[in-house]
Amino acid sequence: MEPLRKADFHCDVLWKLLEDPTLSFIDDDRNKLDVTLPRLKQAGATFQTFAVYVPERMDKTMVPILQSIDLFYRKVLVSPEVTFIRTAGDITALQLKPGVIGAMLSLEGADGLQGDPAMLRMLYVLGVRAIGLTWNNANWAADGVLETRGGGLTKKGRAFVEECNRLGILLDMSHLSDRAFWDMMQASSRPVIASHSNSRSHCQHPRNLTDDQIKALLAAGGLIGVTFVPQFVSSRVPAGIADVLRHVERICEFGGEQQLMFGSDFDGIDHYVDGLSHPGELHRLQDALLARYSEEQVKSFFEKNAMGFLAMHLPR
Repeated sequence: MEPLRKADFHCDVLWKLLEDPTLSFIDDDRNKLDVTLPRLKQAGATFQTFAVYVPERMDKTMVPILQSIDLFYRKVLVSPEVTFIRTAGDITALQLKPGVIGAMLSLEGADGLQGDPAMLRMLYVLGVRAIGLTWNNANWAADGVLETRGGGLTKKGRAFVEECNRLGILLDMSHLSDRAFWDMMQASSRPVIASHSNSRSHCQHPRNLTDDQIKALLAAGGLIGVTFVPQFVSSRVPAGIADVLRHVERICEFGGEQQLMFGSDFDGIDHYVDGLSHPGELHRLQDALLARYSEEQVKSFFEKNAMGFLAMHLPR
């Protein structure tokens, strides 16, 4: 069977390019990247979110954030087979461009903005359309999922949420502490996403969502991106595609069939689910899903749910 059209809501290519600007997304002949243009084409990809992530060893300022965005412009958008996604209209236009991959910018951890709404507005101008307030630790906005005190949103964090809602920037819950998750659900007037998180009831990792969190996010009209990070997929080693499917099933059990997507976290991991080490291997997940679900359901999981959400919630 031909590859189904696929959307992926999280990869860390820009982090690797930030660490080594000599790498090429267009043609990685050194095989240093998981996500490359040839592999996305092999997968039948139509959409990829590129996360800006500043590693812990770097200064938490705007400089590495802007450097990462510069790399996105110079290393990703340089291909005529890639188009920038910033508006709902861009999503509509993408459907009329066979063979073209939509690329959207997100920010994973708002540390470098230092609570300044002017920095947020500048990132909006540059094309950032989704933001997770934290990585795993605490910052000025909120506590991350591995911060032991487990705090919620700060006053500045709540104001930041309001400004994201006003601008039309999507809010990403994936790295928030449990308390910050619930604070965000209360503070945001618009549906939120969890770009790369699984079910905690199937794998007891704090980065995964509890059943109550999944239900609340779905009830609020949000999206959940099942991820391929092995330690979020299964406590067994190695994790396999069958383990990924258990998370898909759990979200569907709660009525999430039209709100489920994938957020691979490729290039953000150094070991993999068995058989899922880069986009070129997504045909294996496709085959496994088609053995359990209808083709229309699998099309929704892979692309239609994410594209429909973006067409509804990106700025117009």
